[in-house]
Amino acid sequence: MKLIRIHPNDNVAVALTDLKAGEELTLDGLTVTAAEDVARGHKLALRPIAEGEAVVKYGNPIGIARADIPQGAWVHVHNVRTGLSETAEYEYCHKTYPLPELAPRTFLGYRRPDGRAAVRNELWIVPTVGCVNSIAAALVRENQHLVTGSIDGLYTFAHPYGCSQMGDDHAQTRKLLAALVRHPNAGGVLVLSLGCENLTQEQFKRELGEWDDRRVKFLVCQQFEDELEEGAKLLKELADYASQFQREEIPASELVIGMKCGGSDGLSGITANPTVGRFSDRLVSLGGSTVLTEVPEMFGAENILFSRCKDEEVFQKAVRMVNRFKDYFVSHGQVVYENPSPGNKAGGITTLEDKSCGCVQKGGSAQIVDVLEYAEPVTKKGLNLLSGPGNDLVSATDLTAAGAHIILFTTGRGTPFGAPAPTVKISTNSALYNKKGNWIDFNAGSVAEGESLDDAGDRLLDYVLRVASGEKTKAEKHGAKEIAIFKDGVTL
Repeated sequence: MKLIRIHPNDNVAVALTDLKAGEELTLDGLTVTAAEDVARGHKLALRPIAEGEAVVKYGNPIGIARADIPQGAWVHVHNVRTGLSETAEYEYCHKTYPLPELAPRTFLGYRRPDGRAAVRNELWIVPTVGCVNSIAAALVRENQHLVTGSIDGLYTFAHPYGCSQMGDDHAQTRKLLAALVRHPNAGGVLVLSLGCENLTQEQFKRELGEWDDRRVKFLVCQQFEDELEEGAKLLKELADYASQFQREEIPASELVIGMKCGGSDGLSGITANPTVGRFSDRLVSLGGSTVLTEVPEMFGAENILFSRCKDEEVFQKAVRMVNRFKDYFVSHGQVVYENPSPGNKAGGITTLEDKSCGCVQKGGSAQIVDVLEYAEPVTKKGLNLLSGPGNDLVSATDLTAAGAHIILFTTGRGTPFGAPAPTVKISTNSALYNKKGNWIDFNAGSVAEGESLDDAGDRLLDYVLRVASGEKTKAEKHGAKEIAIFKDGVTL
């Protein structure tokens, strides 16, 4: 198969292999001759599309023809423009879809004293200010001997903030870092401060709320002659506490899995993203939770999600989330459709609508049970939406802060980064999987080669349960665990 039409109403098909000009192609009883070369992942017109007519993919308009497009022509940025604007009206039209029925599944995880499950038992150093990043890195480097027994690793998460911030930015930094401290994958946490920053230890403790002083320790570097010696002492105490936890059988219903995409290509919405969607439906059917973010990459496809909000209240929260992000763009003098990236376009994505319709495939078909603010924790079982930008590291950090045990990251171009939570890289095409085996954990390119999405979803569920039980991702093996904090305002 060289072409795929995703929806019967589509007037374009996606090339599954590189096509040559003059090549005769048959699809759904229709014969089309390629009028020009069309690269894998790019679109070909199945019929003539008139200037001003909608280009339809996924059964949805993904743009408007800039000029007449003949049958067999390459359909991309040169002859298609976005149909998006800064305003839209939304109406709640509730839809439900059946979920698969599965027998209960389990994984080998850690049970925390507060009852929460974890998939890792790590020691984390969380700097409250960028000034102590080098101290945190030295503590990690000099105390690797603590990684033994059931302790899975010792990590820190460098960032440039915690001082010279005002208003919402300061509050978001404080909220995000406190959420990381609470994350169940951390068996012990050292909160590392300098002593003169805006984000004081007293502020941070108020944000954190209650904590177990066996699990969370605080160090203000300016208060000690040798902060490395004091830090090593506190890390040893945390390691002694964390080492008591051992893996045990835990129901899959207790998993929280984040979902995002980056470096997308024309196959993202055909292979990897719907595979993640099938996984999401399966985990929700098992009683677990999934989280979808990247709000700007919902623009143009938001109604696909809105129709699955479980009730009017959740629908209104979802509308407010999308409209706030549009207002955020406009307030900075930017258009809402300044996307996709150059890499996305090279991979075959033409407009933001094209990207968004593929992006939301990760949400599967389950009902949306809640809409969360930035770094707000998941509290409801099922599919959740999380407010956050599309940027890979910012949104992956946001998913971790919301409580995701593991993050599923689909990509058609490849990327080596990892969030604090284990980050599973899922390739949209087999060529990427074969080329970047040191980055990619799971190949969904097989869907373009004949594997059914249901089989791929089952295979991904099996893999996620193995990762939850301790199998390390490629990013973990390379020590890739990073954060980025959402920033909007003034730096002093």
